[in-house]
Amino acid sequence: MTDEVMIAARFNGPPASGNGGYACGLAAAAIGPSALVRLSLPPPLEVPLTRHRDADGSVRLMRGDATVAAGRPASPAVDIPATPTLAVATRAEANFVGRDPEHHAFPTCFVCGPKRLADGLRVFPGPVGHDGVLACSWHPGHEFAEDGVVDPVFTWAALDCPSGFACMPPGSETVLACMTATLQAPAYADHAYIVTAWPISSEGRKHRAGSAIHDASGTPVAFAEALWITLRGDSP
Repeated sequence: MTDEVMIAARFNGPPASGNGGYACGLAAAAIGPSALVRLSLPPPLEVPLTRHRDADGSVRLMRGDATVAAGRPASPAVDIPATPTLAVATRAEANFVGRDPEHHAFPTCFVCGPKRLADGLRVFPGPVGHDGVLACSWHPGHEFAEDGVVDPVFTWAALDCPSGFACMPPGSETVLACMTATLQAPAYADHAYIVTAWPISSEGRKHRAGSAIHDASGTPVAFAEALWITLRGDSP
């Protein structure tokens, strides 16, 4: 199977490239509810990308002859911490470290950018304890849904940035390199969700973290494991 996709300019992470979770979700859309996707290049904006699905189930997003992302069926192996209530997650947003644009590496990020209050996903995780767990609420609107069901690419995106804040060195520019996610159930527009994230490990410039989305009753919707890389010259 081969088709063409494009990352619209509004779905950026860093100013000149696509949000990593959104790009992973584009590849995963041709794989299934559980996928591992590696990013090889910064996902370009407003550029036609060819999505190839091979016979073995693997998928490649290509810009010409260059691979932007490659994915395959896989499931994350993470232990999900206890999920806070929606009220606790909502209160945690007040302590989101990136709420001040001066303390956010990419303040115009579509998912977590404080400069995207009007048209972003508005996922702003803050600490809920002393074990590194972050949480926030998520209220996807109808602009991200079709017939009330949120497009899975936005669920991938909502899983992305919180894991970064859970593991990246403070003040660094750290970007998504690989994400493995399972979407267990659809998300619905205008419903309230609990997003959590937690650190797993850190070694040199490589950092791993998990993230999860639960509905307001605590039922799991999606969960992920992510690898983040601190850009060279930016390690503390």
